Amino acid sequence: MLQLMLGTGCSAALLPIRAANRSALRVGLISDLNSSYGSTSYIPSVHQGVERLIALQPDLVVCAGDMVAGQMRGLSGQQLDAMWRGFEAAVLQPLQMAGIPLLPAIGNHDGSPGFAADRAAVSRFWPPIRSRMGLGFVDALQFPFRYTVLQEGIFWLVWDASSARIPEDQLVWAQQQLASTKAQAARARFVVGHLPLVGVGQGKDRPGEVLDRGSELQALMENTRVQAYISGHHHVWFSGRRGQLDLIQLGALGSGPRRLLDVDASPQQTFTLLEMDGVRDAIRETTYAVSSGEPLAWSTLPARLKTRAGLLQRNSSERLLR
Repeated sequence: MLQLMLGTGCSAALLPIRAANRSALRVGLISDLNSSYGSTSYIPSVHQGVERLIALQPDLVVCAGDMVAGQMRGLSGQQLDAMWRGFEAAVLQPLQMAGIPLLPAIGNHDGSPGFAADRAAVSRFWPPIRSRMGLGFVDALQFPFRYTVLQEGIFWLVWDASSARIPEDQLVWAQQQLASTKAQAARARFVVGHLPLVGVGQGKDRPGEVLDRGSELQALMENTRVQAYISGHHHVWFSGRRGQLDLIQLGALGSGPRRLLDVDASPQQTFTLLEMDGVRDAIRETTYAVSSGEPLAWSTLPARLKTRAGLLQRNSSERLLR
């Protein structure tokens, strides 16, 4: 494993240790874990998915948002804090017990703009444990809403895509971070946010469910040589390629999996594993069905999706690191 833990629970510190017998860096990807509004517990697929992902021994797990079930008026601070304690018990602690750091992004059900109580609960839960998360922070002044991490030579930028509009000051910050010497000297650069650039889920390909100014955001990432934008929110997996940018849109681990646009296959909970081989400068993407623990055949993805933003091409399961 990449990390070892001292002690137990969220009070434990993660110490980076490079695995000598592994040529590839493994990164687990999850998203959309929440159940019904206000729920403090998780459906079995979340527990099963976390267990199956841990068994694959990733060096890092990235969560693209919707870790709790907020965004409902009237939830008290106590209720919101209880939801985050539920997340801690169900997801964060098992990962920490396995010595695996978690890199989180904030989703609309975690801390949507306009839900001040939700965002306050986010700020109560995450900053106090920041130093114990085993992440190599570069800029953490506004963690966990926006921050950057340099982990095993990979530069990660997480921005606040919990709504369709990313504020102008955050775009300036993102440009500066991605163009920085640390970012450009990294093996690869990834951006993580909750809402996607392009709609892929049935009932979700509409304004408000994807990021505004998508072409502008794409250009920002392409110009700074970002490998991929990783997102959730649409509750269905699709690995796309648009211009010079990989678009990895994650399925739901929790409630409400959806179908892809124009696809009738039954929805299912999934998680994804990226394996980055620095020797060959290659990346391999594999998505697993939670119910069986088996990889999904790449051919289950349509060759292209007809979206509101135009045709989105299916990516290759193995591709070059940019």
